[in-house]
Amino acid sequence: MRVAIAGAGSVGRSIAAELTGSGHEVLLIDRDSRAIGLDELPNVEWLLADACELSSLEDARLGEFGAVVAASSDDKANLVVSLLAKTVFGVPRVVARINDPSNEWLFTEAWGVDVAVSPPRLIAALVEESTGMNEAGEAMALMSLPDTDLLEFTLPEDGAHVGRPVRELVPDLPEDIVLVAVVREGRVRPPAPETVLEPGDELVFLSSAESVQELGGILVPGAHQPR
Repeated sequence: MRVAIAGAGSVGRSIAAELTGSGHEVLLIDRDSRAIGLDELPNVEWLLADACELSSLEDARLGEFGAVVAASSDDKANLVVSLLAKTVFGVPRVVARINDPSNEWLFTEAWGVDVAVSPPRLIAALVEESTGMNEAGEAMALMSLPDTDLLEFTLPEDGAHVGRPVRELVPDLPEDIVLVAVVREGRVRPPAPETVLEPGDELVFLSSAESVQELGGILVPGAHQPR
């Protein structure tokens, strides 16, 4: 699937790395030339442009993409990109990042948003769900988004990917399951390809697949299955 990502900051780059690792074709759009990293993400297409401008999205041929991710650090920009992607170009799937939780009410279908993801909400959910509800080796749903589940998996000491970098885990994941964050010692970090996984890491996945039951078998072969 072809995916366009507006915003080439740390979040946009991390998403691009995950999606290309899963075999998707990715275009990163950013108006800041300093954000372009051809060497860092060699399999990603880059477009130096303002994603809020209609002409830029026309140049990108956005109507040919299966999904758009509005991942900038500016909520206003993310809303504009989402609206244009859905209403002008008819993109089937639009995912938007919410930076300020007070703006969450705006990120709806009226603005072209199919799925809105709020990192502050995610962190709060991780804190609230961390007391006795998730044993090592078991995945559980943190919250539900439209047609999408957010899953948490605590990596046990005997996890198959302990001591291995994230880039080796991504190709093993079922289709439509994406690693979106690694939580270590209470700190949330993007799943950079070079990050080495450790026992106790909380892996957060976004999934729209029916193959969630496979996740536990991949991370802990022969052990616990997700529930």
